[in-house]
Amino acid sequence: MILLIKLFLTFLKIGAFTFGGGYAMLPLMEEAVLQNGWIAQEELTNFIAIAESTPGPVAINMATYIGMETAGWLGAIVSTIGVVLPSFVVILIVAKFYTKYKNSFIVNNCLNGLRPVVVGLIASAVVSLGAGVFFPAGVNLSAFNYTFFCSVLIFALILYLAFKKVSPIILILISAALGIAVGYAEKLLPV
Repeated sequence: MILLIKLFLTFLKIGAFTFGGGYAMLPLMEEAVLQNGWIAQEELTNFIAIAESTPGPVAINMATYIGMETAGWLGAIVSTIGVVLPSFVVILIVAKFYTKYKNSFIVNNCLNGLRPVVVGLIASAVVSLGAGVFFPAGVNLSAFNYTFFCSVLIFALILYLAFKKVSPIILILISAALGIAVGYAEKLLPV
């Protein structure tokens, strides 16, 4: 029961104090999950990949996966409600007052001030995820191995295809296929 309360309060806090959507929530989720010892860094990176690849908002998917892994179905439900509840309440309040105050000097400048924070939080998530993907064992000379170079090549290919406006579904499928191929090649080839 204590774990369920802790999951709820943790995800309630994350949902209440993060602006900018799911990607902006990732640094706070990472910190909370690792600090509480609920999930290891590598498993968290895998969960982020799954949450991004499955339908629905990434933050809700992450909360559900983390809750499920930590405390089963009740943990999944409690974590999901915790992360969604603040946004739900805020959207109800904003919807009630936004039309009346949308041209307000204070409201416009508040939103202008929040935009750079959102970009910074998303950048933080990118750096943290990138470190876990490209350097799972930490940065050292042995980190530049077969897996590192394959990850960089996959990343470069997907980035190139994304700029060519290839469908995100196709990009996810290509990434999954390449990841499987690299995993098999890593087993077959001595590293």
